[in-house]
Amino acid sequence: MVKHHIYWWNLENLFDIENSPRRSEFLNKHLGKELDGWNATVLNQKITNLTSIISKFNNNQGPDILGVCEVENEFVIELLIASMSAALNKNYAFVISEGDDKRGIDTALIYDKDKYGPEQSTFSLRIIKRNTTRDLFQVHINTENGNKLVCILNHWPSRSGGELESEPFRIMVAENLSYWIERIYEEQGKDANILLMGDFNDNPYNKSITSYLMAINNKALVKSNRVRLKYFYNVMHKFLDAQIGTFVFGNEYNLLDQFMISKSILSEKSELPFKLSTAEIIAYPELTSGSYQKPVKFGRPNSSTFNTKGYSDHLPIKIVLNEKDTSV
Repeated sequence: MVKHHIYWWNLENLFDIENSPRRSEFLNKHLGKELDGWNATVLNQKITNLTSIISKFNNNQGPDILGVCEVENEFVIELLIASMSAALNKNYAFVISEGDDKRGIDTALIYDKDKYGPEQSTFSLRIIKRNTTRDLFQVHINTENGNKLVCILNHWPSRSGGELESEPFRIMVAENLSYWIERIYEEQGKDANILLMGDFNDNPYNKSITSYLMAINNKALVKSNRVRLKYFYNVMHKFLDAQIGTFVFGNEYNLLDQFMISKSILSEKSELPFKLSTAEIIAYPELTSGSYQKPVKFGRPNSSTFNTKGYSDHLPIKIVLNEKDTSV
């Protein structure tokens, strides 16, 4: 049996340096003073801090696959994977979806190139509201056993302006993602192995997740469902009463970062390759502070919360999928 250790982490504003030549003039103007003081020294410190945590993943062996968001461009991802590869003595590669987000932050998938090979089939979907949303980013991971895992990375519209006021935008993304998933099933069949990961900016019980994306906490319904193949099992429900969240606002725990799996991964049929093993929220002591285990953010030099010993305002999450070893 092969184990796939898969992580997701919102890296909190992993920007290129201020006035970077790799940034468009439009985006430089739009960000304005936001990146004042975000120089090469600060960026490298942020990379060092993130690497120190990522290197502890999977009992100090590092992730097999790591989905991330709030990264600006290929340059910062290249810095991160170079640091990861050196710390873990591994050969990491990445794919990134560079969209039209108004702050220039995108999603990317980092993977162990020696385990999954360099060939990745990618597709992104940009949804238009008043402004374009961040992409839904689909990546096909081909395992050494010849099985395909469809990973869809998400960073849904934020709650800025109010949770209820912004909710219609997340519902719209959820509806489009559900439609997209139906197309995947049409192309790959009813047993397609699909893993959704991301910062959904809603909790597992919010209606964008339960009523529109159809990601629920009922294993029996997901397994037995024969018509609505787009039902997903949300593995994060079990943490709702755990007094911990991936994001803490005031004194309120939020599980904005989530993994959701398709029926095939939840199924007990022996002929299907992937099976859910475990899921967890990563809360190393240095990652949190206070009685609410609030993530220790890094911030930015122009903010009062700037902390060169910090990491991110979100905690990482992990899922382990078991895969049948067809070599024996």
